[in-house]
Amino acid sequence: MKFIHTSDWHLGRLFHNVSLLDDQQHLLDQVFHHLQEQEADALVVAGDIYDRSVPPATAVEVLDEFLHRVIQELRIPVILIPGNHDSAERLGFGSRQLQQSGLHILADLKAVAQPVTLEVKGVKVDFFGLPYADPAQVRSTLADQLEEGQVRCFNSAHQFLVEQVKQAVTPGRGTVLLSHCFLDGASESDSERPLAIGGADRVDWQPLADFDYVALGHLHSPQYKGKEYIRYSGSLMKYSFSEATQKKSLTLVEVNQQGLVGFQLLPLEPRKDLRILEGDLQSLLQQGETDPHREDFLLVRLTDREALLEPMSKLRRVYPNVLHLEKTGLTGSGDVQLAREKLKRGELDLFSDFYRQVQGEELSAQQVQVIQEALEEIRREETQG
Repeated sequence: MKFIHTSDWHLGRLFHNVSLLDDQQHLLDQVFHHLQEQEADALVVAGDIYDRSVPPATAVEVLDEFLHRVIQELRIPVILIPGNHDSAERLGFGSRQLQQSGLHILADLKAVAQPVTLEVKGVKVDFFGLPYADPAQVRSTLADQLEEGQVRCFNSAHQFLVEQVKQAVTPGRGTVLLSHCFLDGASESDSERPLAIGGADRVDWQPLADFDYVALGHLHSPQYKGKEYIRYSGSLMKYSFSEATQKKSLTLVEVNQQGLVGFQLLPLEPRKDLRILEGDLQSLLQQGETDPHREDFLLVRLTDREALLEPMSKLRRVYPNVLHLEKTGLTGSGDVQLAREKLKRGELDLFSDFYRQVQGEELSAQQVQVIQEALEEIRREETQG
């Protein structure tokens, strides 16, 4: 049996106040293509389907259309769990009825021991799902199953849920676990919302080692922890500039009744990439004229050591999606001293810099004389005033 593992779609997300929905739609089309090309038997989504608990209507429409295409056109079942960005109650609405059509939303903490069993060519695989839940939610929802003090933190809450699943495993079947959590020691990105303060959200990977494959969500970088089959697929696209060098992908997994057969990464190619450019303003403007990827989302770090006039508007003429600008040439102790020295220069020097940036040429001797006379007149008036 082959299935595709993905997570952290964050449909409806804004990046620097720019909607990413069209770009997300482009990537979902690739997910559909991979499902079709690989002849996958299921799609597994490990949480954070939406970017917020009450998603915009347009994001709901995109998800609805995608699920319809996968389930109705490809006849592929979809198994998903809510993440910390989702509302489990809203996402799980109608789940008991939807499962009859092939959409399995595992959003109920009380039902973590009830698997979705898929059978392909005589191979049966059980899929269990742990929706995101903080310790307080686990304590309140499963109070009748807990001993006093049994669940005090994220780790103990997660271990308790994992043990509930292990007790329901059927020997002789492949077992896959979906979980939306932060494994201790895994690599995070700037775009992930912290689950708790000071590392209290970390959970151990060791209790997960008994499953044939663990499909994780929450961390946006594709990676594994502890065992290669305990994996984060990573997010659908780059959601922060800290992810600029990451290669986004889906994970194609094959399992049978004896366990894991293998897996491979399937690349995702964004419509607009997310990049960091660094250099002086003039060089970047020249580069942008011929850059074939000028539509990418950009963070620009300017190395110019002088004050610049409207650098953002100039850059956006050649790079329309510059989202953030940093002036690294004016930072650091040496650069601060240089900036202070520049401030000590006379008015004529400062005006000359301004004129050069606006007009693109130097002041003529006649213009310099006119400015000097005007400055002298101002000084006389200030002295007499």
